Amino acid sequence: MIQMYHVHMSYGPDNPALVDITLRVDKAEFVFITGPSGAGKTSLLRLLLLAERCESGQILVFGQNVARIKESQVPYIRRRIGVVFQDFKLLPTRTVQENVGVGLEVLGKPRRETAKKSMEALRLVGLEHKANSYPLRLSGGEQQRVAIARAIANDPPILLADEPTGNLDPVLSREIYDLLTEVNARGASVVVATHDIGWVGRTQKRVIRVERGRVVSGGIREN
Repeated sequence: MIQMYHVHMSYGPDNPALVDITLRVDKAEFVFITGPSGAGKTSLLRLLLLAERCESGQILVFGQNVARIKESQVPYIRRRIGVVFQDFKLLPTRTVQENVGVGLEVLGKPRRETAKKSMEALRLVGLEHKANSYPLRLSGGEQQRVAIARAIANDPPILLADEPTGNLDPVLSREIYDLLTEVNARGASVVVATHDIGWVGRTQKRVIRVERGRVVSGGIREN
């Protein structure tokens, strides 16, 4: 599903972000990416989302080398990848259901299908009763659940989450990780970048450790 081979990326000649990255994430696998601040976790996710380009190496997503595709092809790859951000990125002037349906609208889905899929995603995260509320009237945990619903509304094969519990207390963090585990159980490959070592240690999921832009452990699953 995701493969990276000897990938290098920098933000300037004296500012390397990722160095010789090689890793693999299989279909329907749940993987944590951990490491200290500035280690390269977010840069790695941005490469997978095609928000950044690498200088060298191969990045295979859905079997296609996205490190070499044309800019015009980028949207077709992105529409198959769901993303959950730490700061939610919800639109304050639109209802919860409208926020969840934003991505579907961009894809040109009919209004009836957008409404149906939005409600299905909200039902999965337990927030269908908040469909007509506005984001600023929700708690932090509820806002993050809306962000997850938005990310999965189009049933993406890959879900990327960048510090999804960074602003939440331990109880809410557990709820978010349980939701991500449920998304994974439905067949999506889930990649979570996180500082939350406590929760990572309580799971049996594979952990990819990144330090100073390098994968130091866990890049390839051992059979």
